Amino acid sequence: MNKFELILCALLALTSCLKHTHAEFTAADCRELGFIKTQLMCSNCDKLDDFGLETLKPHCKECCTQDQQTAAQRTYAKAILEVCTCKFRAYPQIQAFVQSGRPAKFPNLQIKYVRGLDPIVKLLDARGKVLETLSITKWNTDTVEEFFETHLSKEGAGGGGGKNSYSVVEDADGEEEDYLRTNRI
Repeated sequence: MNKFELILCALLALTSCLKHTHAEFTAADCRELGFIKTQLMCSNCDKLDDFGLETLKPHCKECCTQDQQTAAQRTYAKAILEVCTCKFRAYPQIQAFVQSGRPAKFPNLQIKYVRGLDPIVKLLDARGKVLETLSITKWNTDTVEEFFETHLSKEGAGGGGGKNSYSVVEDADGEEEDYLRTNRI
């Protein structure tokens, strides 16, 4: 009977541990651990071993979002790059992309200046519904361009007559009209 009780206790402890490891942390829990749940991909957790950070891996796995295998093949009808000009000093690579001629290569790209926002890309379907939102704070100029070349559909976003241009929205919230105009670099 002693062996049976020991095995039973071991099984109960094991199932309890398995339930705990599959429980996901909330966004607040992850933030306290130093992870941003909406931006953490599970493939990045696997790379922690390369840097000797194995102890972080279990928590990382509970805070991550599963990578989608088809993401590399997915294209979107339109993209909106949202950024604040006041953050250009913190993100010079994004500034270089926005102020270069590169956005003109993508007729279905819209650059939207939103006060106080770190740079993000919103990917939309043909109806204008946001399908994904990505933080691009760590991207360089070439990565941004390559991403749009890969993931934006080649057809224009609505009959521009073949004209290669992109749109810029300066006042996203209808706040002070002159703020962004004077804030532009």
